[in-house]
Amino acid sequence: MHKGRLEAFTDGVMAIIITVMVLDLHVPHGNALADLLGLWPVFLSYVLSFTYVGIYWNNHHHMFQVSSTVSGAVLWANLHLLFWLSLLPFTTGWIDENALARWPVALFGFDLFMAAIAYFLLQHALIVHQGARSIIARAVGRDAKGWASALLYLAGIALAVAELPRLAYAVLWLPALLWVIPDKRIECVAEKAGEE
Repeated sequence: MHKGRLEAFTDGVMAIIITVMVLDLHVPHGNALADLLGLWPVFLSYVLSFTYVGIYWNNHHHMFQVSSTVSGAVLWANLHLLFWLSLLPFTTGWIDENALARWPVALFGFDLFMAAIAYFLLQHALIVHQGARSIIARAVGRDAKGWASALLYLAGIALAVAELPRLAYAVLWLPALLWVIPDKRIECVAEKAGEE
């Protein structure tokens, strides 16, 4: 099957997720700059969630640039990823409503962890479909950043459950900071394959 519809659908869903998240940024009632200060925790959560959606969109785009076709398993794996990403506006909103309380932060971390697992499954489905010698298979390799991110999400969840939600929230920023630096694995392998 051609990959075009999957990419278009994914782009649309991710655009909707970002739109829904920004709706939680309510306009302050005053007209002074000081009135914006009350929004900083909500804005900070929005920035983090927006960054995660952007990271997934960016990596998804690169991964599908080196994939020519998709299978039914790839379609379902992609939907699985979109399911967890579509919960980000809810989990972000719950944090915003409860000032970094224990369970909202734990649920946010769980959502991020499940999105990471879903991304691993999508990568695996693509590798199985494209083959062990494909560009995607060679580019993914051991995926140290992916595994480090999953471990940091688990650490964040554990810290939140242990009633350290502010520290947990800080830990949940670390994978985002790790991934903001673009992952060049796929580009490098694709360039080398083009030179061969």
